[in-house]
Amino acid sequence: MADDKYQALLARLRELAGTERALLIAFSGGVDSAFLLRAAIDAVAERAHAVTAVSETMARSEIADARALGQEFGLGARHFIVDSHELQRPGFAHNPSNRCALCKTELMSVALPLAAQLGGAVIALGTNVDDLGDYRPGIAAAAEGGAVTPMVDVGLFKADIRALSQRLGLRTWDKPQLACLSSRFPHGTEITVERLRRVDEFEDGLRQLGFGQLRVRFHDTVARVELPTDDIARACAPTMRNAISSLGKRLGFSFVAVDLDGFRSGSLNPPLLQLGRRSHAHP
Repeated sequence: MADDKYQALLARLRELAGTERALLIAFSGGVDSAFLLRAAIDAVAERAHAVTAVSETMARSEIADARALGQEFGLGARHFIVDSHELQRPGFAHNPSNRCALCKTELMSVALPLAAQLGGAVIALGTNVDDLGDYRPGIAAAAEGGAVTPMVDVGLFKADIRALSQRLGLRTWDKPQLACLSSRFPHGTEITVERLRRVDEFEDGLRQLGFGQLRVRFHDTVARVELPTDDIARACAPTMRNAISSLGKRLGFSFVAVDLDGFRSGSLNPPLLQLGRRSHAHP
């Protein structure tokens, strides 16, 4: 079934590109965009390009990994690494509920000129079917800007993408779920370069302590650490607990808490998602 979906994805990408157009993949270096980029290369060869939008909201380790992956894919000059400026976009730093829409609008503002330079390339996002069940205003914003979501078109779920990535030999197949650092802040909490840096350094430090999937949620003086439930006992063992606490306090947090509910992607979204569901139920 998954192999059939890969062939369907290749066919969809070829359909989108036709015989002459290029594909421009929005490439963060994560599981989804790496898989889509590989598929684009398989589908249209040298007409596959990638754009990585770099800003303060992207973890430094992810910027480096996106660069490395671009080299591993052999993209060379077909990998565009461009600066983006979400924090300068009006309203973004105030972290409104439509923050992701502002982010994708900024992405499209740097991707569209590149697409034009490539003769009208198709801009494709690594959105999968699972993403549609969360609060993702950025998806609609990107679509309004002309981006396509070919993996949604062919019904690819996250599990499909990981399984196929492993079969294709992509080292990203088991990479932890990632997200823009802005997702660490509750809506309405101001996002600043200094706060982003502190969260980024805290998460890097936790990885150096041996944790993989994680989030550090910013709650002013409190850093709330989300880990898979299987990792919570290890995090709370005396030596490790002291190391995590010391790391957080060195980065300016007065309190460090380990969330007993464990890691949840988009854990700051549910109230907004529920609001959206109510609004659909009662137009």
